[in-house]
Amino acid sequence: MDEQHSPRTVADNSQNTGPVKHHHRWPWILAGAILLFGAIAYYTHRQPKETAAGAGGRAGRNPPALMISTATARTGDIGVYLNGLGVVTPLNTVSVRTRVDGQIMKVYYQEGQMVHAGDPLVEIDPAPYQAALNQAIAKKNQDQAQLNLQQVELKREAALLAAKIDSQDAYDQVAAQVKELEAAVKLDEAAVESAQVQLAYCHIASPLTGRVGLRLVDGGNIVHAADTNPLLVITQLQPITVIFNLAEDFLPQIQSSLRQNQQLTTDVFDRTQQKKIATGTLETLDNQIDPTTGTLRLRADFTNDDEALFPNQFVNVRLLVDLHRGVTLLPNTVIQRNADGAFVYLLNPDQTVALHPITAGTTDGEVSEVENLNAGAVVAADNFNRLIDGAKVTIRPAAGEPGKDRKKKSP
Repeated sequence: MDEQHSPRTVADNSQNTGPVKHHHRWPWILAGAILLFGAIAYYTHRQPKETAAGAGGRAGRNPPALMISTATARTGDIGVYLNGLGVVTPLNTVSVRTRVDGQIMKVYYQEGQMVHAGDPLVEIDPAPYQAALNQAIAKKNQDQAQLNLQQVELKREAALLAAKIDSQDAYDQVAAQVKELEAAVKLDEAAVESAQVQLAYCHIASPLTGRVGLRLVDGGNIVHAADTNPLLVITQLQPITVIFNLAEDFLPQIQSSLRQNQQLTTDVFDRTQQKKIATGTLETLDNQIDPTTGTLRLRADFTNDDEALFPNQFVNVRLLVDLHRGVTLLPNTVIQRNADGAFVYLLNPDQTVALHPITAGTTDGEVSEVENLNAGAVVAADNFNRLIDGAKVTIRPAAGEPGKDRKKKSP
C-alpha cells in the first residue's frame, strides 16, 4: 500500500511546483512596472516646470542700475580766444655806464632795489673835474677883464676918430682886439660849460623808474668811459609788455576788431596754463609776417602792479577776439566722442540714459559751447566706460545729501 501511493504523491508534488513559482513572480513584476511608470510620469511632469522656471529666472534677472553723477546744461557767455606763446619784455632796459674816468667813491643803491628816476646811484671822485672847472672859470674871468678894457679903449678911439685926432687905422686895430677877446670869452664860456658837464657826470643818477640788477662794479674801483661793462642795469617793470606770436590766419580777425577801436583783452598764464598771471590789452602788432614760421608778432601792455610778470619770463597768451552771448554751456568732462562726432548721455524721466548727439563749439577753460541741447538738460557726468544707450541708472547723492553716509550710520 505504501509503495503504491508514494509514486503518486511524488508525481503530484512535481506537478504543483510550476504553478506555485509562477504565482509568486507576478507581484514583483507588477510592482516594478508601477514604479517604472511612476518614475517616467514624475520626470516627464517635472522637466517642463524646471525648464520654465529656469527660463523665467534668466529672463527676470535684469542688470543692476548704474550709479552716476550728473551735470546740467546752462545758458551763459563764452569767449573766443586765440592762443599763443609769449615772452615778457620790458618797455625800457638801461645799462648804466660812466661817462668820465675816475674812482668810484660811493654806491647809493642796493642790489634788486626799486629806484625812481633821478635817484642817486653812483658817485665818482669829482675832485679832478672840480679843479678843471675852476681853471676854466678863471680863464674866462681873465679874458673877460681884458675884453672890458679893450671895449673902453674902443670907445676912446671912436671919440678921437670923430674929433679927427686919431686915424682910422688905430681905431680898426682896437676894434679887432675887442672882437678877438669876445671870441676868447665865448671859448672860455664853452670850456666852463664842458667842465660843469664833466663834473655833473661824476654824480650818476637813475634815468628811469625800475629795478636795479646785480652790482657789476664795486666801490673803490677805477672806471673808464671806454669800459665795455656797465656799472649796473636798470629794468622798467611797471608797465611791462608781452610779445607773442599768432598764426597769420588770425590776422584778418584781429585787424577787424582793431578797426572797430576795440580793446582786445589779453590774458597771460603760466607754463601749465592753469594759473592766470595778469590781464592786459593788446597794444599793437608788427608790420610784417615772419615768412619762416608764418606767424605775426604782437605786443600787449600790462600794468604789472603786483610785479607778477618778470622780464624774459615765458608765458602762455590768450587773446580775446569775440564773445558769444546766451549760448548753452556744458562741462568739458561730460562731452564724449565717437566716430560719428560728439555726444552726451541724456538722462530720461524713466531713469535711463539716451545717447544724444551734440555739436561742440568754443571751449573756454572747463566749459564748452554746445548745440542741439537745451539749457536745463541733465546729462551723465561719469561712469562712461559702462554706460550704453538705454542703460538704467541711479543718481549718486551729492556730498551732504541724505543717504550719503547711510552705511556708516547702520549698526
